[in-house]
Amino acid sequence: MTRTKQCASVRRVVVKVGTSTLTHATGEMNLIRLESLVRELADMKNQGMDVILVTSGAVGAGIGKLGGKIPSTMPEKQAMAAIGQGALLHMYEKFFAEYGKTVGQILLTKDDLADRRRHLNARHTLFALLQYGAIPIINENDTVTVDEIKFGDNDTLAALVATLVDADLLVLLSDIEGLYTENPKENPDATLIKEVREIDEGIFSLAGGKGSNLASGGMQTKIGAARIATQAGIPMVIANGEHIGILRRILNGEECGTFFRANDLKVKNRKCWLAWSAQSKGVIMVDEGAYHAIYKSGKSLLSIGIVSVQGKFEVGSVVSLRNHLGMEFAKGIVNYSSEDLEKIKGKRTYEIKNILGEKDYDAVVHRDNLSLN
Repeated sequence: MTRTKQCASVRRVVVKVGTSTLTHATGEMNLIRLESLVRELADMKNQGMDVILVTSGAVGAGIGKLGGKIPSTMPEKQAMAAIGQGALLHMYEKFFAEYGKTVGQILLTKDDLADRRRHLNARHTLFALLQYGAIPIINENDTVTVDEIKFGDNDTLAALVATLVDADLLVLLSDIEGLYTENPKENPDATLIKEVREIDEGIFSLAGGKGSNLASGGMQTKIGAARIATQAGIPMVIANGEHIGILRRILNGEECGTFFRANDLKVKNRKCWLAWSAQSKGVIMVDEGAYHAIYKSGKSLLSIGIVSVQGKFEVGSVVSLRNHLGMEFAKGIVNYSSEDLEKIKGKRTYEIKNILGEKDYDAVVHRDNLSLN
């Protein structure tokens, strides 16, 4: 499907705006740009679209309120976020209210989406907000995150949110026009790539480092977000948030920014969760035959193909599947505990009942509960 067709059929859109777009270099809020963004989002809502906003800027807003000192430690960053988040939401509420729109704030951590129950709770809450006609405003919960559970960038968060709500389009607004053949700040002859049909190593190699000193992401995180979204069947656009009317132009199918074409097959929400959010509780090593059967033929994992089991986990846990070369090729929800798998690994299916005294499932991991990397 072409860019024009994919954008014309959008009914639910996730828009992520970066710190560099929302704030001046001083850390203070860029009110003109913020008001322009809100006006566009409100107008999209008036057209009947579901709009979800993923916003950065809490730490930047906190820096601005406390004199411009950039934090160097995690506690300092969390304190800045606590101060800035309130100021940021206050500005959003003020501007959206002028256009008659109601907003609802959701703060997330990676752990919220890794746990299946909390993942579904977040999904239900977002759908309820949309049903009420509200605009969800989402940010990473910087006030409580630590290295083990933080997203680290709102590009990834936005992509996960897009899969969470079954979005039709993801837009990342930044301070750059899109993806270039080279860094345009270093080479003025660099060319803007208008469309990416496949995200391969060559595309990843074009990404440079982090942008502004107030931002946490960069082009690498944006391409990573595109990989998550497009594999879930969601097209994505990277565009410059400084341009007035940029969202309207994108939705009209104009060639602005870089368009990442979505895969033709839309992946189910459960498989998106397995691939990108769920944290593995253990590892199952499989032999070459099982690897080919699962990866190339779409089969379930049977006990006979298991070589070894690492870690301790219970029934229903998410596990990493690794092939004979030690490479993770899938994640899945397991039907047997690690203790039972140690007993039945390498055994045929009909032997399971004799070994365990019962057999609830033929498959150790069913293909419907598998997500390939």
